[in-house]
Amino acid sequence: MSTPPGTADLFDHAPVGLWTAGPDGSRTYFNRKWLAFTGRTLEAERDNGWTEGIHPDDFERGLSTYLRAVHGRRAYELEYRLRRFDGEYRWVYDNGVPHYAEDGTFVAYVGSAVDITDRRRAQDERERLLAEAEAASRAKDQFLATLSHELRTPLNAVVGWAHMLRSGKLDEAATARAVETIDRNARAQSQLISDILDISRIVSGKLRLSVRPVDLTPVVEAALDTVRPSAEAKGIHLQAILDPAAGPVSGDADRLQQVFWNLLANAVKFTPREGRVLVRLSRIDSHVELRVEDTGIGIAAEFMPHVFELFRQRDGSPSRQHGGLGLGLALVKHLVELHGGSVECASPGERMGAVFSVKLPLMIATLREGVHPTAETSGDLRAPSLEGVAVLVVDDDPDARRLIAALLEERGARVRTVGSSAEALVALEAERPDVLVSDIEMPGDDGYALMRAIRQLPPERGGRVPAAALTAYARTEDRMQALLAGFHLHMPKPVQPAELAAVVASLAGRTR
Repeated sequence: MSTPPGTADLFDHAPVGLWTAGPDGSRTYFNRKWLAFTGRTLEAERDNGWTEGIHPDDFERGLSTYLRAVHGRRAYELEYRLRRFDGEYRWVYDNGVPHYAEDGTFVAYVGSAVDITDRRRAQDERERLLAEAEAASRAKDQFLATLSHELRTPLNAVVGWAHMLRSGKLDEAATARAVETIDRNARAQSQLISDILDISRIVSGKLRLSVRPVDLTPVVEAALDTVRPSAEAKGIHLQAILDPAAGPVSGDADRLQQVFWNLLANAVKFTPREGRVLVRLSRIDSHVELRVEDTGIGIAAEFMPHVFELFRQRDGSPSRQHGGLGLGLALVKHLVELHGGSVECASPGERMGAVFSVKLPLMIATLREGVHPTAETSGDLRAPSLEGVAVLVVDDDPDARRLIAALLEERGARVRTVGSSAEALVALEAERPDVLVSDIEMPGDDGYALMRAIRQLPPERGGRVPAAALTAYARTEDRMQALLAGFHLHMPKPVQPAELAAVVASLAGRTR
């Protein structure tokens, strides 16, 4: 079909690309706007020549949509990429409508094409930003849940053992163990709170450095001394190669020690038993480099871009193998950058170890340190006797197991403790407890999975055992998830001894 007299001139002045096609779909005409866009002649574009400019990834989809519409005599709308005169592929919105003669005979298609690239890019950017915001929100929610858990867990030990000490019923060995446990958990909670406050100061720009010349060798040695007991406990070979000529640098010695300690503690934490951690301190050109190499669990490629991000953990599920808030590496990055340096991470992949490298210029400026937390304990309440009640306690933390056992045994209960869901199922088969008390966050199968597995057992094998979730996950949704999994009650940590005894007594039918 050719355009009617005068129509071509009108089409050529249109602000968008216009075209016509015959009944078989072969294009017969393109206006000046279309030809200027493609940089081709009318002869080259006619028939099916125009399809040569369609992006290869859009060709099959675009052409099939067009031909189906032509054969069905239907209007259509289509978005595809079309090559512009300069070789760039641009998104166009192409739509066509059938045209009929006065007697109803189908004679042609008439259509238009508009460049919508800028609109598509804006839409893609909005979607990207929205996806990032949603991901950040989810990560923040997970962080807050983990924060609650990590703060409540040591506090539970402090509160519980403080109660036991106050009762005056502990012998000398138990008293020493109680003091040691309280001290260890108080220090752990203090470190968590210090990290949180440091991050808050960094984000708000209120963190300051006490800058002076620093010899890095003794700073690294002090960090090594701090992590050495943990490494020895796991049989990890801790090796240091320190160049005494590396430095000095200008910085805050305490904050730099905090950086090195975090990297070393992270390496020891994620390196399995009998592994190796190597620390190298050397001077390279105009900067000093500290490298921490380990033979640990490594880092998956998809997580590598998020290693130093706030609110990001490789595994934030209740069944994760390693505790902590995931703030350490974010803190390292901020502190190093405040010193004018940089930190990088490399890993060949999972189970293949990782290398963290800190580079510090020989002269810099930095920041200062923070606060000390406090914890409170509260008094005891009267609770019923648990004389003769058999309780199975499931918790992967040895301190938590000992504490719960001590609290319940003080009331007369017979307590058996296990450290995993798998051990709990074996213990349940061996001896039916009157009550089960289980943590939620545990390596392997978590408390939810354990309870679902138990509820699938027949009654004679313990499938109806009264059960309470004792966990540091204390949100409303955590409580609902525990109840849906099959727990009868949900107790957030830290729990008062009298409350724990009252819950166990209620589940055992000892309400008097």
